[in-house]
Parts: sequence; C-alpha cells; structure tokens
Amino acid sequence: MSQSAPSLRPRTQVARMAPERDLFSYPKYWAECYGTAPFLPMSRQEMAQLGWDSCDIILVVGDAYVDHPSFGMAVVGRMLEQQGFRVGIIAQPDWHSKDDFMRLGKPNLFFGVSAGNMDSMINRYTADKKLRHDDAYTPGDIGGKRPDRAVLVYSQRCKEAYKEVPVIIGGIEASLRRIAHYDYWSEKVRRSVLFDAKADLLIYGNAERPLIEVASRIAAGEPVSSIQDVRGTAVIRKEPLPGWRGVDSTALDKIGKIDPISNPYGADDVGCSSYSEFAKAGIDLTKPQPVEAKAVVVQPAKQKPWELTYVKLPAFEQVSVNKPLYAHASRILHQETNPGCARAIMQRHGDRHLWVNPPAFPLSTEEMDLVFGLPYQRVPHPSYGKAKIPAYEMIKTSVNIMRGCFGGCSFCSITEHEGRVIQSRSKESILREVEQIRDKVPGFTGVISDLGGPTANMYRLRCKNPRAEQTCRRPSCVYPSICEHMDTDQSPTVELYREARSLPGIKKVLVASGVRYDLAVEDPNYVKELVQHHVGGYLKIAPEHTEEGPLSKMMKPGMGAYDKFKAMFEQYSKEAGKEQYLIPYFISAHPGTTDLDMINLALWLKQRGFKLDQVQNFYPSPMANATTIYHTGLNSLKNIHKHSEADVPVPKGERNRRLHKALLRYHDPAGWGQIREALIAHNMEHLIGRGKDCLVPPEDRPLAKRPIKPKPGQQALTRHTGLDPAAKKGHKAKRPKRKTH
Repeated sequence: MSQSAPSLRPRTQVARMAPERDLFSYPKYWAECYGTAPFLPMSRQEMAQLGWDSCDIILVVGDAYVDHPSFGMAVVGRMLEQQGFRVGIIAQPDWHSKDDFMRLGKPNLFFGVSAGNMDSMINRYTADKKLRHDDAYTPGDIGGKRPDRAVLVYSQRCKEAYKEVPVIIGGIEASLRRIAHYDYWSEKVRRSVLFDAKADLLIYGNAERPLIEVASRIAAGEPVSSIQDVRGTAVIRKEPLPGWRGVDSTALDKIGKIDPISNPYGADDVGCSSYSEFAKAGIDLTKPQPVEAKAVVVQPAKQKPWELTYVKLPAFEQVSVNKPLYAHASRILHQETNPGCARAIMQRHGDRHLWVNPPAFPLSTEEMDLVFGLPYQRVPHPSYGKAKIPAYEMIKTSVNIMRGCFGGCSFCSITEHEGRVIQSRSKESILREVEQIRDKVPGFTGVISDLGGPTANMYRLRCKNPRAEQTCRRPSCVYPSICEHMDTDQSPTVELYREARSLPGIKKVLVASGVRYDLAVEDPNYVKELVQHHVGGYLKIAPEHTEEGPLSKMMKPGMGAYDKFKAMFEQYSKEAGKEQYLIPYFISAHPGTTDLDMINLALWLKQRGFKLDQVQNFYPSPMANATTIYHTGLNSLKNIHKHSEADVPVPKGERNRRLHKALLRYHDPAGWGQIREALIAHNMEHLIGRGKDCLVPPEDRPLAKRPIKPKPGQQALTRHTGLDPAAKKGHKAKRPKRKTH
C-alpha cells in the first residue's frame, strides 16, 4: 500500500488521556474564608491562632512535617487547603495509645493516613533485615519514631480515637500493598492492606486527583461507604460495581482476554486488503471521492473494550499458597497500569472482595504547576527548632521537574506508584521555584543541588502517537529496546538547564537524579550539556549489572549503552578541560543472578579499577516484578502457564546474599574467605593469587615465631629476660612496636 494513500474517512487526532474535570474545578469548601496558614497546624495552640475550632481533615504521617513539595504530606495538605479545607497534621505520633491521635480533636470529615515518603519497613530495616538506628525523615536522624507497618497501626489508632470518623489510607506503603502481596519481612503473602488496616478507602499512586474528588464528595454530605467508583482508589465490596462486566482470570491459562484492541500504531483505519477490493471495483482511493449529501446521524460513542470491565484475579487464599497463581496475578496486575486502557481489578479475600478501580489520570502541565506553586514555606515546622532533618537537608535546594518513569525496571517501585506517563511542569514554573530557593532558603550558596525527578532526563518525553499511548500495555518503553514511538528529543531539558544556570544569583545547577544513559545517548547535545555544565566532578549512573541473566530480569539494557555513554562522557569532559568520573551503581543478589554472574561482575570492576564502597543487596519491596520472581522463582515478566516451573536462580539466605555482596566489594578483606570458597567451588582457583588478573589474594598463613637475635654482647630479649646488666650502660631497652591496623 502506498504511504500517501488516503484513508476512507478523515483522520482524527486522538485526545491525550484526560479526566472529565480539572483538578481544582470542584467547588471550594466553606472554610476557605480562613485563608492560608503559615504552617499547617500541629497543635491546638496553632489552631487557636488561626481562629479554628476544629480541623476538617487531619493527616497522620510517619515523617516529620516539612512544608516542602518534596514531602508528600505537605503536597496533600496544601492541596486540600487550596480547596478550602482546614487541614491539621499529626506527624510521627506516639502510637502506643490513642491519646496522641486526639491532640487536634475530632476531624469533621476524615483522617488521612500515610507511613510517609518511605515504606515504614524499608525505612526501619536493612536488606538483611537488620534494624536501622537512624531515620533521615526524623529530626536528629533518630530511629524508632514510627512503628513497623505504620499504616496499619496509625489506622487502628485513629479508629480507636474516633470510631465513626472515616479513615482514608494512602502514600507509597498503602499503594504498594493494595492487593494480596508477598511480604519479605514475614516471608509470606499478606492480605491487601485495606483489610488489615480496617480503613474505609485506599488511594494508590499520586493522590491529588482522587483525593480532591473524595474530599469534595464527603464534604457535600456523601457517606464514604458510597464512594466506590473513584479512579485511583480501592474499596472492599461484596460484589462488583453495578453495570461492570467481568473477565475471569482466576486460573492459569486464563489471562482474561477481552475484545481485541485495534493496532495502536496503525496510521490508517483501512488495511491493505481493503484497498485491493476497492481497486477491483474500479474505485481509485488515491483520488478524492464524490460525497453524497446525507442527513447527519449522531451515533452514540462506541464503548471501548476496557471500559466498565474488571479482571477477576485469583483469590488471596489461592495466591498465598500457590506460587504460579501468585506470579500469574502479579503479571495481570502490572498489565493494568495504563490509565488510558486499564481495567478494574477484583480479588476475593474470604467472603468479601477487594475492588481496585483503574488508575487515576495523570496531571496536566497546568495542574502540575498549580500543585508545585502552592504556598509552601520550604522549611521544617518551627516546632523542631534547630534539629536537622537529613532528608530535608538533602533536598532543600533541589527542584522536582517531573513525575513518573517509563523505564519499568522490575526492582523499582516508581512505575507502580507514579505510573509510566511522564507528568512535567512548565519551564516557567521550574524557574520560579529556582528563584524562590535563591531568595528564601536560609544559607543558600548559589548551587541548586538537583534539577531532576525519578529520572533526570525524561522531562517532557512521552509517546509520539496518542493512540498508542492510550492503549499500550508494554511494561517498559525502553526495554528490550527504545520504542520507535518514544520521543527521545531532550532539547527541552537542555533549554531548561541553560536558562536555570543563567539566572542571576545561580552559580551552579547540578543534576543528582539518576540519568537513564541508554536514553541519553540518543541525544548527544543533552550529554554534552550535562557533562560540561551540570556534573560536580562525579556522575552516578546505574548499569546495575554486566551479565545478561540478571539484566533480563531487571529489564535493564546491556553494557553496550554504558560503554557508549562512557565514551561520550569522557570526550565532553576532556573538551571542557575537566577531570570528571563516572560512578556506576550495581545491585547484588538480584533474582536471575548466579554466583558466576557475580564473579564476572567483580572481574569487570577490578579490570576497570572500581572499588565500590556503598553497595546494595536486592531489597524485595512489595508488588515489584522482581519481588514476584524472588518469591516464586518464576519469570512473571512472561506468561505463566500451568506447566511453568521455577527456573529462575534466586539468591536467598544470608550466606548466599552475603557472598554476592562480598563479590561486589572484592577489595574488602572481610569477604575474601567467602570469595575463595566460591572460586574453589566453581573450579576457578586461577583467580586466587597476587597477579593483576586475580580477584583475591591467597590465604595468608601465620608465620612461625622466630627468636630475636641479640646484638653483639647482648642476650636474647625474651619475655623473661632483659638486657645483660653488663650491657645496660649506654643502652635502653625498647618496647617492640605494636602493629597498627
């Protein structure tokens, strides 16, 4: 078919994914007359100063309250305040009783509960399940200020305090536990957090859009029990929502097929065979056809195959004991993440069902600007005095320019929480925030510490085909290769960098967020701008591994892209006359990794002179694809069948995981014993030695004690004898020097 052949009907531009109404289009609550609070109140005294007799909404959170757009509770609180609600915050409450949850009184509408910016279990425990004694989100970096599974504990205390007040849970901890999920710390599959928390409603992902709708409906007098259909929420029901049709995917080989979706990449609506049929009839479609005037009949919009459709997953009772069914449910869940075509999900828990509505639509640029333009103070609450909050110190001069990530790395929770669609702020909004940092942040030195987001170089990138963007179910737009429909033009980012560093009073703009280097090499201008102006001597990137086995389970590119980026990095650094270095990050003990894979990675590191100080063992966070592989041993990145067997190597157990970590730190003598044992077990003794091609030195044997030879005219100095008294004259006995380590 000729590329220039016209279609039978005019081509229409498919609209981008968009909600029915704008974020701030809801009527404002009557309490907007109170205006904006300097800080959202954390005490009755602050409420009195604002003239409040009560709070409409109280947010309970596991982090210290920092009024900054990088902290979730500040964004949610200021956004609700913008809608006219009086919002109070109970930050890091004493969870041992209900008393501290009553400090602001009874909220008029609901409690909003979040564990904070981090999952409470990951915040409190290392990847080796060791208790942490610090907490970057707490004043003074003190650990222990939040409980394990904070969402559960906080929700239950709120119910104890005021039983009749609705509790709405959200944040990353609730978001990643919205369905039955494997829990690394208890090593079992747990129910949806909504059941264990006994909350009324769960909001997953970025909360702005669903939370504004839910709050507005509750404020209008609608009981929370009837709010069941909001996108981006999950509720407990006895049966599906009325009018929805179900697709059974409760068994293996039942993947829940629905009506086929039209080819999202097709430019025309007529296939090649159709053109040949018209040609046989003597109709030339390359020429305009006469149109007969007819009455226009308005047809109702045809329902898309995913609308009002839900997928029935295997029940909690099944996935908790059957690993293939768990892997199957996880795969289905991850296919239903595109807001443009996602179906609802239903999963039975006992005699009730978890109902997960499709994801909320992403925010537009205008809405993002409004959210980030709210009146944040950009500092911690005054009640903390001069105590340092490390998480704030890290980001106080950084700017978040976008949300979301289409990388789809299997071990990462960003895609599951924020989605694959990039939501970017306008350049003007970002530059205004840079100026606010310059003018308002105490002790600002002229350096912006980061201009980035989940990924530094995805700003304003998205699918070039709107129809494809709406219907695509690929878990990653860049793996196994960059999709041909993905925009890779990073000139908007380059323009933003240049304008930001040219602002008066700005000496340097650094980029500390992770750079997706396989995407960066598609635009050399971006790499040049980054390397020559926005690197502070070192640039951290994350190849994660060198071997195909683990890389294929991580959904990460091979080392070819790394080598290409490294060459560009060194070239542009040299052109700028700068001595700069790449610092690669790697993960040990990731599902799909064998001992041999880690040995090869260690050799790669040694050959290039890398000695890593900080390394990370794989941490199985809830709901991640890699966690599913870790739990089941099945490759859930592909279809799961009833004959599927666990065939993915998974490093488990403390000994195995410590070995993989030791290999990443091959230069550390503490791990040499383990490494030698592994090399011998794999018949690779040739890597033990002192040669440049060896990985670790041979084992040192203790030398036999030799007697100290006396000097002429002097006895041997032993533990029981000193110098000969006759030889003492003019000589002083010296203590043997201690060895220092």
